[in-house]
Amino acid sequence: MGLIAENIKIIEERILKACLRSGRKREDITLMAVTKFMPLEAVKEAWDAGLRCFGESRVQEAVPKFEAFRTDRSGAELHLIGALQRNKAKTAAAFFDCIQSVDRQPLAEELAKHSSGRSAALPVLLELRTGEDSKSGFESLDGLFRSVELIMACPTLSIHGLMTLAPNTCEEAPVRTAFRKLAAAKRELENRFRNTGHSFACLSMGMSGDFETAIEEGSTMLRIGGAIFGDRV
Repeated sequence: MGLIAENIKIIEERILKACLRSGRKREDITLMAVTKFMPLEAVKEAWDAGLRCFGESRVQEAVPKFEAFRTDRSGAELHLIGALQRNKAKTAAAFFDCIQSVDRQPLAEELAKHSSGRSAALPVLLELRTGEDSKSGFESLDGLFRSVELIMACPTLSIHGLMTLAPNTCEEAPVRTAFRKLAAAKRELENRFRNTGHSFACLSMGMSGDFETAIEEGSTMLRIGGAIFGDRV
């Protein structure tokens, strides 16, 4: 067993323990391999170890890395998790299976404009700023709710949930608070927009240093890079 496969096995054991502590089901949580700055060979090792969901931060890196990879591997799912500039929205809308980093209404409008050629609406997650040191995301729930209303009127986009970046700290309290804010926002969205056909089921939160806390607070998608691949090149 290679190092990446061994790391994934260890992470899976930690996920299961966190699920047991919090009364969660393992099948309700997706493990995403964050492959930014990692060579294609490392991506292939993660695939061979059973992972099917991958996250990239930069459009210009993801396209050449994953174009042939996805053609040869049915079932590979690619998400954009990094900040997206509007001038790259056209490429992103055509290439990715989901855009997780929709953090402002003008970006949503740009993605909507370039998603009409897809066979189905483009799945998006809305990024909420939940920590003081976060650099992106909707700053308030009011702004988030207004954008949800506007996106719902657009047939080329489909809201699948929320994502956040927790504060970069070793202290557990502010990290847990950030995750709880996102979970609370999800509940509020579900109450406000029930029976609309849009799902807010996905809570993308938790990375290498805090994914067990994220599971305890309701995460359904973990974005893990370093704990899988080690130091980036």
